[in-house]
Amino acid sequence: MTTPLRSLAAFFVGLSATASAQTIKVDETLSGYDVKPGISGSLESKGSDTLDNLMTLWKEEFQKKYPNVSVTHDGKGSSTAPPALIAGTSQLAPMSRAMKSSEVDKFEQKYGFKPTRIGVALDALAVFVHKDNPVAGLDMTEVDAIFSKTRKGGAEKNIETWGDAGLDGAWSPLPISLYGRNSASGTYGYFKKQALFKGDYKDSVKEQPGSASVVQGITSDKSGIGYSGIGYVTSGVRTVSLGKDGGEQYDATYENVMTKKYPLGRMLYIYVVKKPNEPINPLTKEFLSFVLSKEGQQVVAKEGFLPLNAAIAGKQLEELN
Repeated sequence: MTTPLRSLAAFFVGLSATASAQTIKVDETLSGYDVKPGISGSLESKGSDTLDNLMTLWKEEFQKKYPNVSVTHDGKGSSTAPPALIAGTSQLAPMSRAMKSSEVDKFEQKYGFKPTRIGVALDALAVFVHKDNPVAGLDMTEVDAIFSKTRKGGAEKNIETWGDAGLDGAWSPLPISLYGRNSASGTYGYFKKQALFKGDYKDSVKEQPGSASVVQGITSDKSGIGYSGIGYVTSGVRTVSLGKDGGEQYDATYENVMTKKYPLGRMLYIYVVKKPNEPINPLTKEFLSFVLSKEGQQVVAKEGFLPLNAAIAGKQLEELN
């Protein structure tokens, strides 16, 4: 359990670390994008809400390079991505989690081969609280006891008030107000698996239709706590440092995600249809090549997510050949 009102110094360290994560520089050794002749047509994208802002900016920048190209994106949640890809109603399937084995099986039944998964950005799935909340950090067992009614993480007691989470004074009696995503969201599934140890959410979680809605809810609710991609951080909330097994707690920074110290670091994906040993559709390839270029990863950094370095981006590009 966290100590009451953990030192103010630790609080400001957490704030500055999170701020630095939002201004991370893109790897200078990433290749720039070269416009190819003869690229035209349309691409449909359906899937992740977490990737909604990134997809919007990527398509805008891509269409500037290719005026004869149209890209549309519908971000209602990662669970909508596999069915659309299987049905052929989309060529791009953004997801904030990996496909489930059942989704891969359905894809393979349709096409005779597995979908191709392209990592397009890194994310720190952040636990947000109201900007005035002084809680400095939480162990993942505590996060589970806050959000889950099953407490598979091993906590002996339910955490219902901010006093239960280690705060004293006026904060102590305040009931914790929970915000989360709906079940169509890949973030909902990822948090359930990683933070709730595959347990069940409390019935009191206020399910939101999008990541921005989670942050907005916490901003207007002093007792609020919720989870969302780091790219949705605003001045109205702040991130909570997280730790495992009673050990050191880490901020949601680029370095801590890359070194896997932060417990909720993850890759964000775009799935596509690509036959083995055959070239992918040229328009799809160019869009993804742009996303994985220096310009594409600059969009990632601008939006507050975590860009891929040249080595990781290079491995993703190999999947397109």
